[in-house]
Amino acid sequence: MLLLLVSQQAAAAPYDPPATYYNSATGTGATLKSQLRTIISNMDGVSYGDARYSAPYTDQDPNNANNILLIYNRASVDGEWETSPLIWNREHIWPSSRLGVGSPSNGTTNIASDQFNLRPSDDGINSDRGNDPFGFDTTIGGYGPVGSYWYPGDADIGDVARAQFYMATRYTQLSLTDSFPSGEQMGDLSSLVAWHYRDVPDDFERRRNHAIYGLAGDGAPAINNPYRQENRNPYVDHPEYVWSVFKDQQNDSQLYVGASPSANGSSSQDVNLGSVLVGASVPSSQNVTLHKNGLDGTYYEVTPTGAATSSVSGRYNAFPILTSGTSSKNLSVGLNTTTATAGLRSGSIAIDNLDITTSGGSGRGANDGNDSINVTLSVLDHANPSFELASDINTLALDFGTVSMGSMAPTLDFDIANLVSTASFTAGLDLDSIVPAGDSSVLSTDLTTFTGASALDAGLTNSFTAMLDTSAVGMFSASYTLNFSDEDLAGAIGLGSLTLSLTGNVEAAFVESADFDEDGDIDGADFLIWQRGFGMGTSLATGDANNDMVVDGADLAIWQDQYGSLPESLVSAAAVPEPTAMALLALACLSLTQFGRGRFSEPENDCS
Repeated sequence: MLLLLVSQQAAAAPYDPPATYYNSATGTGATLKSQLRTIISNMDGVSYGDARYSAPYTDQDPNNANNILLIYNRASVDGEWETSPLIWNREHIWPSSRLGVGSPSNGTTNIASDQFNLRPSDDGINSDRGNDPFGFDTTIGGYGPVGSYWYPGDADIGDVARAQFYMATRYTQLSLTDSFPSGEQMGDLSSLVAWHYRDVPDDFERRRNHAIYGLAGDGAPAINNPYRQENRNPYVDHPEYVWSVFKDQQNDSQLYVGASPSANGSSSQDVNLGSVLVGASVPSSQNVTLHKNGLDGTYYEVTPTGAATSSVSGRYNAFPILTSGTSSKNLSVGLNTTTATAGLRSGSIAIDNLDITTSGGSGRGANDGNDSINVTLSVLDHANPSFELASDINTLALDFGTVSMGSMAPTLDFDIANLVSTASFTAGLDLDSIVPAGDSSVLSTDLTTFTGASALDAGLTNSFTAMLDTSAVGMFSASYTLNFSDEDLAGAIGLGSLTLSLTGNVEAAFVESADFDEDGDIDGADFLIWQRGFGMGTSLATGDANNDMVVDGADLAIWQDQYGSLPESLVSAAAVPEPTAMALLALACLSLTQFGRGRFSEPENDCS
């Protein structure tokens, strides 16, 4: 239903007939010809004399409203009828000598005054042509004789052919032949059919058709012609009728886009104009090749819908007749749209083989399925960098705390995210540069830029690691400014920056010390401090030598190892304890024994 509506809307163009004018034309071949004759025989005759005054309405020069265009040479001349001098006269496309009614007078109203057969012409050219029939198929160039035939010139071959088709349909006594004509015949028919597909009805011919009709059409206002005839040439309005009426019912044309057609002749091709950022220009159109299989000529209709555009549109498009091979034409397709907001822009272009014959086989002629070109464009919202995917975080501070010099380098992980601005239509994120400041040699990261094919898609994160170098003592701080932009697409902009701040404190490594009174030596006084703090102390001043917040036998062992040493060297003064030290050790053992009896299930020190 939608395609039908689109087709009806497309038909309501300038110079089109009323929508119901051809409703009774439902057949093919001879039946269609008879139906068309009935339709177009409903007309008001205009006298041969009055036809002179109709020319300014029917043959008006589109570039000069005061002039008319002559047939064959397409000269633009004054449209007013003059006999002295004679600027132009009336050319019978189907010669009056072959109409069977004799030469007309100005008062004649009959077949000889039918305006579809009369065209203003240069008197000399009219005389040169005489009553020659038209031919041949492959002739090109300007007007003139071709043997015993006449070539109308490239600009008028289609116009002449359709005028001949009209006359052979409207008047039963007239016929077209492929032989050299005699009596009320004209031809060459094969040339006329070939010309019909080579030279499609242009605006001039279509306007002329509508001006002879003189009444309003479907979406086409009347042309106020006081000499209107009130009928139409069906082969101008529906050029697809010609093959069925004047050739056969076996048109073999098949149209398709893409690699190949399906069995029924239908095909489709997708054209992706790519992606742009909001506010960017719409990309240029792209070329699509429309192919034709088969040797027979055909007319086809191109109907854009949605936002789609096509360099070829409407129903006045044709492929010519071939003697061998295939043919093709280019269509430039695009979108007429805006990029003000993010989202998908799309449209389609339907291509309909208009031939009406059904005996050419599957996928041929009227059996040829429609073809479609689907055009899309993605308009993307700008990317949005953040340190978190859940919310928009533009600054991040990481603190390593206090660590000992020489310890394993600590690490902290962090993410860079591209937040979704518009679902499914958010640009990728480029990290363009990383600018460090401060102690970046100590507080470092594995940050690397990502651009181009490595752009970060919306809704995803890249993970990185920060590190603290513990090789030197000090309080350190560093910052990293991360500069971002949209991925490399039309309309991309810079997106500002994120700031990463790093801090950390590296202290000298802890050294075990039994100098509990911190007087510069390790002696019995230190032992007494340990003894008083045993089981209760938590600091150096209360006997904690190894900084584990507990005063126990491990601290005594450290005092024993360091006894008599300086704390900075931590080297024993002697391999064998001095007598005083031995006495103190014995005292310690006694103390441990006493403490052990009350606190331990078994002694922790061997004092034997």
